[in-house]
Amino acid sequence: MFFKNLQVYRFTRPLEQDVDALEKNLEEFQFKACGSQDISKLGWVFPMGKSGQMYTHVSAKQILICLKKEEKMLPAGVIKDQLNEKVEAIELEQGRAVKKKEKDTLKEEIVMQLLPRAFSRTSQTFAWIDTESDLLYVDASSTRKAEELISLLRKTVGSLPVVPIQLKNQADVVMTDWLVEGNIPANFALEDEAELRSALEGGGIIRCKQQDLLSDEIKNHIASDKFVTKLALNWAESISFLIGEEFAIKRLKFSDVLQEQNEDIDNDDYAARFDADFALMTGEIKQFIPAVIDAFGGEQTL
Repeated sequence: MFFKNLQVYRFTRPLEQDVDALEKNLEEFQFKACGSQDISKLGWVFPMGKSGQMYTHVSAKQILICLKKEEKMLPAGVIKDQLNEKVEAIELEQGRAVKKKEKDTLKEEIVMQLLPRAFSRTSQTFAWIDTESDLLYVDASSTRKAEELISLLRKTVGSLPVVPIQLKNQADVVMTDWLVEGNIPANFALEDEAELRSALEGGGIIRCKQQDLLSDEIKNHIASDKFVTKLALNWAESISFLIGEEFAIKRLKFSDVLQEQNEDIDNDDYAARFDADFALMTGEIKQFIPAVIDAFGGEQTL
């Protein structure tokens, strides 16, 4: 139970529902598998999986929820081939060109015919509501995936006043200054990966790994009108991560020393280990995120 990514949102006002009300609402929007004519389905599942009995997992004032998504896999090439066959048949038989609107209708019909035979894939996205700090954390590698969860959660609870964390200082400017001046904030250490983009429209992109980021080579790229848009860092020898210019944190990895703190809990006791890992993770991130925000000059007040 350790997040791998963090999309962080600020509640503009505290969540109005208590845990009991939230639990009831999540159950109302529980996950149901796709029917024969469904392209995709979203819904809430137990965060603890089959071992769970609740749609919320609570530790102190931290609430964990989990979204499940099922999608039917329809290869675009198959749809295109069948559509072309139908269009060609109509044009030969009727001696006329098939218009776009008619093609769209034919495409919809093909999709409906293929859906019952399509394979499905499922995915899960976890989110953690920190009611103490009025923050929402989504374990998603993309904003689109995070917004998908937020959209359903908003529908579930009726109102969800959250906005992405806004930094006082522009992240790419701050990260670029770190590499130019070598003034990495206290408790943070550079790792060996970065992405640099040109400030000019249509300019180049440099992606480097296993690279000394304070070298003259990197500084020369920056001098050529490039800004640091992604940077690999380590915080307090506890968490390594890759941060982007939009304050998206990816490839979150907790140190072995940290994770081993719960090794004394019997792995057969899944519920106890899950709860302990969640408490350990939330406790660490509740220190980590404020430190990251401070490193970028603080949070822009709403």
